Amino acid sequence: MSVAAKGARGPVIRTHGLRKVYSAGTEAEVVALRGVDLAIAAGEFVAIMGPSGSGKSTLMNMIGCLDTPTSGTYRCDGVEIASLDAEARAELRLQKIGFVFQGFNLLPRMSALENVAMPMSYANITRDERMRRAHAALDSVGLSERAQHRPGELSGGQQQRVAIARALINRPQILLADEPTGALDSRTGEEILALFKRLRDEDHTVVLITHDADVAAHADHIYEMRDGELHPATHPPGARA
Repeated sequence: MSVAAKGARGPVIRTHGLRKVYSAGTEAEVVALRGVDLAIAAGEFVAIMGPSGSGKSTLMNMIGCLDTPTSGTYRCDGVEIASLDAEARAELRLQKIGFVFQGFNLLPRMSALENVAMPMSYANITRDERMRRAHAALDSVGLSERAQHRPGELSGGQQQRVAIARALINRPQILLADEPTGALDSRTGEEILALFKRLRDEDHTVVLITHDADVAAHADHIYEMRDGELHPATHPPGARA
């Protein structure tokens, strides 16, 4: 089975025959991915839908280099992930992939600015440069005036914007978002989805994991996970805005 999001350029994400088996060879064996083929070009906004246990989170972990497949291949921006050791995968993840989660995952005692700057602490970047980039990232998501506020002083939507700014701080090509609007009201969720569309237009590749068809409809392409298999969506994606 092969599905591909068509783009004018080559894929920044490409999987072929991707398979993941947990507890292989035991009575508890679980096949989470069953030969997934997927290609996503740079600058596309793709949604992957599916119920709990369908394999969509496992696929996101593979794309995000947080886990390795049992078999099959994954190339991230042309790099074969199986050829990398754990340290090299972590470096690639830091450089090329940003993560956004439903729960925001902000550190409560840090300001918005400090939360955004945190990923750069692992890089050889001066503090002044980290702060400059963090201010710019917050400005890009419309929160420059909230830089010194802690998460508890921000609304849910503002916290998610901080989380998106943090995901973007190392200028990754790929943004992976796992149920990013799940903790937000519908109006705030629409604002976050509009921000993802803007990031797509700025040439980021956005991969959104969701169980909500209305959220998925904002993407350029929609796929559905069912029992570890990836299928084209049975309903059309939302129009590109």
